[in-house]
Amino acid sequence: MSLKKPITGSTRSCLEETECLKKALAHADCIVIGAGAGLSTAAGYTYTGERFNRYFGDFADKYGFRDMYSGGFYPYDTPEEHWAYWSRYIYINRYMNAPGRVYEDLFAIVKDKDYFVITTNVDHCFQKAGFDKKRLFYTQGDYGLFQCSAPCHQETYDNEDTVRSMVEEQGYAVSESDGLILPGGVAPKMYVPSALVPHCPKCGRPMTMNLRADNTFVENEGWHLAAERYEDFLRARQGERILFLELGVGYNTPGIIKYPFWRMTADDPQAVYACVNYGEAVCPEEIADRSIVVNAEIDFSHFLC
Repeated sequence: MSLKKPITGSTRSCLEETECLKKALAHADCIVIGAGAGLSTAAGYTYTGERFNRYFGDFADKYGFRDMYSGGFYPYDTPEEHWAYWSRYIYINRYMNAPGRVYEDLFAIVKDKDYFVITTNVDHCFQKAGFDKKRLFYTQGDYGLFQCSAPCHQETYDNEDTVRSMVEEQGYAVSESDGLILPGGVAPKMYVPSALVPHCPKCGRPMTMNLRADNTFVENEGWHLAAERYEDFLRARQGERILFLELGVGYNTPGIIKYPFWRMTADDPQAVYACVNYGEAVCPEEIADRSIVVNAEIDFSHFLC
């Protein structure tokens, strides 16, 4: 979509926008949810502050970084230390339950509706909340998958058992609800046994995460099937009253969700675009009359009253 007019906010209050969104959800024939990092942040998956210090205080003290993202890119001296960091990172952000109920509340709203989800998030929160996996397209990968770092082939591998073993070898007890638990007064190890360092079963090279960072990202058969189901969903619902519901999507990768949602709304006179994003709830003026922009933290609990 080529914009001829500037991006705009709303002249309505946040409360008025929220009421409009409730009505749009009720009247839509189908809902396309586009979710970004802000949705998981609202669910409690924060990457700085107390949560970071609780699980990575030892790494912060040794290397000086103050957030999980920075630690993920740090050039550790050994693969054993690299995987000590990443196994904790994966476990708390993929296998541990999110602290809040944003995903569960969203599912309660749409579960009986015709919906599809496209997301850049890689934490698997939608499936854990009950969303149908055949109505989900994880475009950027999954913390729960390994792939060859080369890659020598287009397959991915479930990592839950390996990750669990890695964190346990560091001294943690694991719990989906309570996170990683250390016995009192015991400092965790900052390395894993060499035998647990993952290598490609075909070429022997180091394994890495199935996360889109460059052109080595593996788009396996499941990825392509999900992409096809998403395109089929959109094509089959042309002419219906579609609600494009964008949640917590920023401007790191706007070409995946935000810009296509704007374009599809502009192209379909029956479509409605809604954006919920604290500080970044905007829309192009071309579709302002069919847009709902809620400049607030994402919280659907009051939609269920």
